[in-house]
Amino acid sequence: MFDFLTTEVLIFVAIGFFAQIVDGALGMAFGVLTTTSLLAVGVPPAVASAMTHVTECFTTAASGLSHLYQRNVDWRLVVRLAPAGMVGGVIGAYALSNIDGHVIEPFVSVYLIGVGLYILYKAFRPKFPRDVHDWIVPYVGGAGGLLDAMGGGGWGPIVTSSLLGRGHEPKKVIGSTNLTEFAVTTVISATFIIALGWTELSSALGLILGGVLAAPFGALIVKRLPVKSLMIAVSAIIIGTAAVRFV
Repeated sequence: MFDFLTTEVLIFVAIGFFAQIVDGALGMAFGVLTTTSLLAVGVPPAVASAMTHVTECFTTAASGLSHLYQRNVDWRLVVRLAPAGMVGGVIGAYALSNIDGHVIEPFVSVYLIGVGLYILYKAFRPKFPRDVHDWIVPYVGGAGGLLDAMGGGGWGPIVTSSLLGRGHEPKKVIGSTNLTEFAVTTVISATFIIALGWTELSSALGLILGGVLAAPFGALIVKRLPVKSLMIAVSAIIIGTAAVRFV
């Protein structure tokens, strides 16, 4: 009855579950945690990013709905982030699909290490109150979408941590970026499917199962766990996992 649950699929389920627990609680890191894990088990960069984003179509929908239920979403922030993020994501996905995996892999690993260091920096940076109409919001969304597609992750570390660092309300930022990520990752996934085909992405089913199972818990955890400690832990995991690629 459970013959489809092979060792490989169970590994993907575990990766998806753990990454979504962290992402739902912190508003970041599903993409980078999933991509670094997939790279570590030998998945090519473009396929790893594609699998991650196809999975995020489901996990971000589940997580976004959970945050909506918990009233963690500011629609003014969503409207300012989504369009720029979607445009940046399409550009990044198209570019990555047309680059040889062996050539881009070291650059992706370096980028992921940089994201890990950026999260660590944001964990210790003081925050000051800002209004949601902060002028930088659309630009952060565009950069987040572009780098997320090319690096297999980065929407949360770039967008969520940037807005938190500028002093926006943490609960609203985390909920709004999780919901917005659904739109961004859907257009990125569509671009990858057009470029790579679905057969390359069938293993994403394990990631989807693990991520969807974990999604309802993240919206609850965000209200209870210390954000700084979680950011430090996530940073260490991302840097360590990406650095292994150079050994």
